[in-house]
Amino acid sequence: MKDLFVLASKVQEFLDARGWRSCVIGGIAVQRWGEPRLTRDVDITLLTGFGGEEAYVDAILQRFRFRATGGREFALEHRVMLLAAEDGTGIDLALGGLPFEENVIGRASRFEFFPGLVLRTCSAEDLIVMKAFAGRELDWGDARGIIARHGAGLDWRMILSELRPLCELKEAPEIVTKLERLRKQVEGK
Repeated sequence: MKDLFVLASKVQEFLDARGWRSCVIGGIAVQRWGEPRLTRDVDITLLTGFGGEEAYVDAILQRFRFRATGGREFALEHRVMLLAAEDGTGIDLALGGLPFEENVIGRASRFEFFPGLVLRTCSAEDLIVMKAFAGRELDWGDARGIIARHGAGLDWRMILSELRPLCELKEAPEIVTKLERLRKQVEGK
């Protein structure tokens, strides 16, 4: 699994060398903030804004390849690059442009996962927002682990203020209710 962290570091170094703002999210960030679990890919958010994403996509394609044909068009339409490292390991690179994504990257911090291997990851609070918004069973399990590990130390005001507008856009206010219920279960309230 250490190879995955090394790959994340290489991707982050590539982005940093260009002065692009990014942070690691997903399963690797869960290793920092939640209950460690197996993950098989690298998830990163790259702040591109809206307009001009082609320049980012084309530069990234000079170094990494898409996992499927038609990837460039897919990336520009869906705002995610489904890439593969030389060994075939998946790299999911989200093209961030929403205020929430800018905040995520602004709040990201460095963490040493192994001696000398430091990654910039999203905050625990932002990871909970992303996991709740995604809403898969695995994501809810990850959110539960983060809450169990950090409990009262989490900034719940920030979590809810970031999650609510996203849920409004998705027309899924029940996500906030489900997260509040999960918090009560885990914290025993």
